[in-house]
Amino acid sequence: MQLFIKPQNSKMIKLKLKHLVAFGLLCSFSANAQLTDIFRKKDRLDNLEDFDTQKFSWGFYLAANNFDSKLVLDPHYGMNGQQSLITSKPGYSFGAGLIGKMRLNEYLDLRMEPGLHFTEREYTFNTQSNDQYSGGTTQFPAFTPIGLTDVDKVKRVKSTYLDIPIMLEIHGDRWYNTRPYAAGGVNYLMNLQSNETSTEDNSRNIFRSTTHNFGWTAEIGMQIYFSRFKLTPAIRGTFFMNNEIVADNPETPPYWAAGISTMQTHAFMFVLKFE
Repeated sequence: MQLFIKPQNSKMIKLKLKHLVAFGLLCSFSANAQLTDIFRKKDRLDNLEDFDTQKFSWGFYLAANNFDSKLVLDPHYGMNGQQSLITSKPGYSFGAGLIGKMRLNEYLDLRMEPGLHFTEREYTFNTQSNDQYSGGTTQFPAFTPIGLTDVDKVKRVKSTYLDIPIMLEIHGDRWYNTRPYAAGGVNYLMNLQSNETSTEDNSRNIFRSTTHNFGWTAEIGMQIYFSRFKLTPAIRGTFFMNNEIVADNPETPPYWAAGISTMQTHAFMFVLKFE
């Protein structure tokens, strides 16, 4: 069987192929021109071109926080064999603060970002088994056992931290209207609800911790430039360096603070900065 193609059909097919090839070449040249234009302009500064050349700038931030406590337990009163008798539950909260920036050079800035952070954490003391030590030893004093109620076992502790971090920021070059950065520094943190100077302790449901604290901070984020302001979403970690636990009064049974050797706050934050 022979395949027969009419001459006019053959001409029509050739014409369509020419049109298709021409259209493909046109699309290719157009795409190439657009990509070339993009990469030629990759260093352009559209929004707030002179913002980062200022010696000083200001702003504010909002933060969503997760505060937890790293506990190192006393092997005598905080542990029962391999079992931890004291646990902590993290708290989710919010914070807000101000931003002050000083430009050092093209890639370095010095930042101070004082703020307030509000949090509530829960500590559980399953320490009734410490009754076995009530007779005392040469190293540990005797005490009178008491029956722990639910209020005695679960402590919900509120904290308000005045946080004053000083950070050194290093950033890359701007690309369009974005710029990545990383920062690190040290913090002074005052716990306004520490109860450190209270004469009452956990036996009266008063959990005491240190008022004045020190820590270090690390942060990464992306600076986004709009026509009227700069928005910076960032992730920050703050880690206390000092021991925050305050011992209970000498006459208080060892069900609470005696079971904790070291308590240090770890905080993780999602921060939105407006400058």
